[in-house]
Amino acid sequence: MAQRIYGDRTEAGRTLAPLLRNYTGRKDVVVLGLPRGGIPVAFEAAKALRAPLDTFLVGKLGFPGQEELAMGAVTSGSAWVINRDLVRRAGLSDGELEKLARKRLAELERKEAEYRRGRPPMPLEERTIILVDDGAATGSSMRAALLGLRQRRVAGIVVALPVASRQAVAEIMKEADDVICPLTPEPFQAVGLWYEDFSQVSDKEVAELLDEARSWLGKESEADTGPVTRSPFPRSRSTLRIPAGTATLSADLTLPSNPEGLILFSHGSGSGRLSPRNRQVAEALNRAGFATLLMDLLSPDEDAVDRGTGEFRFDIGLLAGRLVAASHWIAANPDLSHLRLGYFGASTGAAAALMAAARLPDLVSAVVSRGGRPDLAGPSLDEVEVPTLLIVGGADETVLELNREALESLHGGKRLAVIPGATHLFEEPGALEEVSRLAADWFTMHLASETGSHRPHRHGS
Repeated sequence: MAQRIYGDRTEAGRTLAPLLRNYTGRKDVVVLGLPRGGIPVAFEAAKALRAPLDTFLVGKLGFPGQEELAMGAVTSGSAWVINRDLVRRAGLSDGELEKLARKRLAELERKEAEYRRGRPPMPLEERTIILVDDGAATGSSMRAALLGLRQRRVAGIVVALPVASRQAVAEIMKEADDVICPLTPEPFQAVGLWYEDFSQVSDKEVAELLDEARSWLGKESEADTGPVTRSPFPRSRSTLRIPAGTATLSADLTLPSNPEGLILFSHGSGSGRLSPRNRQVAEALNRAGFATLLMDLLSPDEDAVDRGTGEFRFDIGLLAGRLVAASHWIAANPDLSHLRLGYFGASTGAAAALMAAARLPDLVSAVVSRGGRPDLAGPSLDEVEVPTLLIVGGADETVLELNREALESLHGGKRLAVIPGATHLFEEPGALEEVSRLAADWFTMHLASETGSHRPHRHGS
């Protein structure tokens, strides 16, 4: 098969299907196609395997002026992958990166709604995923999809490609559990050269193929997807809308199996739920067994005003009120109310977290602050009784001094952890990983144990 050329994507899918026969008829298997070209290939594979078919979208974040060069990507379920070196080369701030990611995520959400036509996504947690595209030249989109799926706590991922470069296969194998690719020609040049008909697949065709795939499985498929339609909180990442007074706020909930507790993130300084640093910490907490809720503390209208004026980002009372509202919403929700609640605050968001924790000593079990401004919580500091960890970079001298002073005002368990050489944004190699480790240890101590919630203890600074 070294120089085989496929007639079209349908033939490519039928060629792949026998290579996947070990997965035929398995109830835990879901086939996912990358639109648009991967869907016809995935359709044939899913039909042969008698498996459900769904789509998984990837949106590239192009380097300014060189859009073909990907700084990262966003995927279905609001997961995203960032190349920090390229972001620094582009000179983008976190806010600018967030704005770009928001735009691409909104585009993916619109496409996903168009493709699914009102159907919920397939449940993916603990499923074996067969991830299909029509080919791979560099493997960058496939690797982004793999990393996005890993955040959904799937059981395993098999990548199936009719054709790919050897370099792409090598890169994909770093993330996938297995790679099925019958054709790896050299020189490769482009995916389309290995098809006689490589015409563009339309959005309408994608939607029709997904419709037809659903019709094969009939009642069996509906039964398999039932948990998703019955519960608004599948054990995966969900985008929610949370009421907070006159505002309705967007939030991303990640709910792993048997979570130890739930961590509500409080973003600061004009940031939001797409903050790349907080998402990195959240992913580490997910791996440690905690559910996470990353919520925009401002509505879209407020955010637009704030980006021009900075009017709301220092309104600590407003931000704290939003956290209080979200905490009451969590406590009233039967799917979440059994989980012990912790706050993770960054920058000015840390002050809001401490103010909210002072108001809710019976709901909040622990607080972690990353590079925070606890001084902005004002008199509320004296009312904080929940265990609080303040994490500061050793090179962030002004903020370090403010945290040392704030530590004296806190009651209950408290600790100041200084990361040597780290600056305010913890951009140094390994710094944010250390933040994540410290936070996971703190929350494990005070949320995961039966005795940790409000028992006062003192830690050295």
